[in-house]
Amino acid sequence: MFDLTELERAHAIVGQAVPATPARGWPLLAERLGTQVIVKHENHTPIGAFKVRGGLVYLERLKRERPDIPGIISATRGNHGQSLAFAAGRHGVPAVIYVPRGNSVEKNRAMKAFGAELVEHGEDFQAAAEEAQRRAQFTGLHMVPSFHPDLVLGVATYALELFRTAPDLDVLYVPIGQGSGISGCIMARDLLGLKTEIVGVQSTEAPSYALSLAAGKVVTTKTSNTLADGMATRIPDADAFALIRKGAARIVQVSDDEVAAAIRAYWTDTHNLAEGAGAAALAAALQEKNKLSGKRVGLVLSGGNIDFDLFRSWVGAEAPAMA
Repeated sequence: MFDLTELERAHAIVGQAVPATPARGWPLLAERLGTQVIVKHENHTPIGAFKVRGGLVYLERLKRERPDIPGIISATRGNHGQSLAFAAGRHGVPAVIYVPRGNSVEKNRAMKAFGAELVEHGEDFQAAAEEAQRRAQFTGLHMVPSFHPDLVLGVATYALELFRTAPDLDVLYVPIGQGSGISGCIMARDLLGLKTEIVGVQSTEAPSYALSLAAGKVVTTKTSNTLADGMATRIPDADAFALIRKGAARIVQVSDDEVAAAIRAYWTDTHNLAEGAGAAALAAALQEKNKLSGKRVGLVLSGGNIDFDLFRSWVGAEAPAMA
């Protein structure tokens, strides 16, 4: 998909807008997991999530190759759309973003604040994406997919930072939505010649990639009813699945209750706020705690964009106390 020189160039492009995010050990998290742990804090980017890296690299190439582009259009549950709105604004390109009805109120507000035209359509991401594709065909706007080599190249820059800070990680847990994040981690690991085991994480309510890995072929699901909206994927991307099948050790499924406990753990142990997908890696590591003794563990905190009302109802004071 790309080589190390291209990844270094992408890191320079991203670095013009996004300083390297911290990769930090936290003593209380280490106590909780019973082993060494490093957290990659992608919640510290300008949009509060890793996706901004992909948008910056994608828009840089698009604007360079098509300087008169009339605008872009895409669909999202939030962070992909924020990424595109942020990057498009830097290049003076109009952005239209489709979201399903009932989408995160605060992510919607953020996309509009970054300058996007926001359109609500359909009951889930797939319906919003199909409508965005139809509009692209008759308006001439450039349709940005959820998975693309340039998006993977961009988000792989966080893995490059992490692996150069901590090249001795034994295992890295990565949440899976459409698959760009874990694909970038696999690519960066392989380009650097490292042996880190990469473990994907999905919701028990949206396990399409896990089911696909078990079946050896793409498997779709009829629903994706997880509160962790960044992992609410029904239809895997075939290219992402091919990379995951080749380069990931396994996929762990975590429940919404496990994710809520991980969000609370991040808050109490590090005072970082994680969204559902952002806490999924920690939830998976806690589930596999007995396998991790003596290992150096990496966790991707992929984003912190959780609505306050969702946090309060799902994670807050009425939730069961942590062990």
